[in-house]
Amino acid sequence: MAVAARRKAFVVDVGGVKVGGDHPIVVQSMTNTDTVDVPGTVNQVMALARAGSELVRVTVNTEQAAAAVPRIVDTLDKFGVRVPIIGDFHYNGHILLKKYPECARALAKYRINPGNANIGRKTDDNFRTMIEVAVENQRPVRIGVNWGSLDSALLTRMMDENAQLAEPKDARGVTLDAMVASAVESAYAAERYGLRSDQIILSAKVSGVQDLIDVYRALAKVCDYPLHLGLTEAGMGSKGIVATTAALAPLLQEGIGDTIRTSLTPLPNGDRTEEVIVSQQILQSLGIRSFTPQVTACPGCGRTTSTFFQEMADQIQTYIREQMPQWKAGHPGVETMKVAVMGCVVNGPGESKHSNIGISLPGTFEEPKAPVYVDGRLLTTLRGDRIVAEFIGIMNEYVASHYST
Repeated sequence: MAVAARRKAFVVDVGGVKVGGDHPIVVQSMTNTDTVDVPGTVNQVMALARAGSELVRVTVNTEQAAAAVPRIVDTLDKFGVRVPIIGDFHYNGHILLKKYPECARALAKYRINPGNANIGRKTDDNFRTMIEVAVENQRPVRIGVNWGSLDSALLTRMMDENAQLAEPKDARGVTLDAMVASAVESAYAAERYGLRSDQIILSAKVSGVQDLIDVYRALAKVCDYPLHLGLTEAGMGSKGIVATTAALAPLLQEGIGDTIRTSLTPLPNGDRTEEVIVSQQILQSLGIRSFTPQVTACPGCGRTTSTFFQEMADQIQTYIREQMPQWKAGHPGVETMKVAVMGCVVNGPGESKHSNIGISLPGTFEEPKAPVYVDGRLLTTLRGDRIVAEFIGIMNEYVASHYST
């Protein structure tokens, strides 16, 4: 099934990055450093931006963090890193944004959780204050509902109303309805306080795959705001990657979603950029966007007892990712290139022919030679100890000749 046409949404400008409408689905991420640690936060933002994060969110939870934000943005600018920085506010955002106007101006967008910004109560001064700061600085806002901090007053009211129905919904159904209502009603309130409709992005995050699919399908039906997709707590390693892919793929396939994040729990001192790569790979696997040449490699079997082809596939993939900053600048379109590194004669030659450039390495007991195919035709056959280096050389020549400016 082909990917459905994108749901039409307002276009929101986030520090020069367009979200919504027909613009490409935006990949974003979030730092896990203490924002007060300016060098540490700058270094992580730079790493995320290099990996391809087009928006980066930072926690702004204390006065010290708010004071650090302008220095972070200024330092990034001096390094030539122009990625928009988003401020993540909870509980005290109204105080910090008013007390630290330099922070409010430095940020490209504010993230507000209506569940802890007193909206829906007798007075919503805190929420209103944050919106008024956004209006004053002409900054967009993401109104991010989370079922772990859902507006309790709204949920209680909707539970009571549901109980009076002849056929009441179960608690899950009411909770998902309340999330949609919270997001949409908060957006309407933001507009009443002066924010334009094209300055609002919505999200409704949960941690369950099917819950996420259901709540976003419902949300997409009732509003035209751009939607930010992502499981709120995807988890660690393969669990987080699989859960995020399973949740986002059906929605993206249906044309729902304008910006995404993969919220992976890293290992201690783990690489935060993994979440960016996973988001990119989801979009590229669905054929929605291309970020880097794709390497097809077979899984290996009893025909390939040597680990050489696995090592070569890893080396080629690592080399491509390291080269992408230079390639992207000087070789437009290279991100669509397909490379195959195969391990034996069963599928090796055929898969290699289907790629722009491919190599079929010898499996166990096969003749020690490796045919290289370029655009479906046999180019040469490599032998000896320099197969990897020679293949990389062929690949570099292909990039230079086929993706020149």
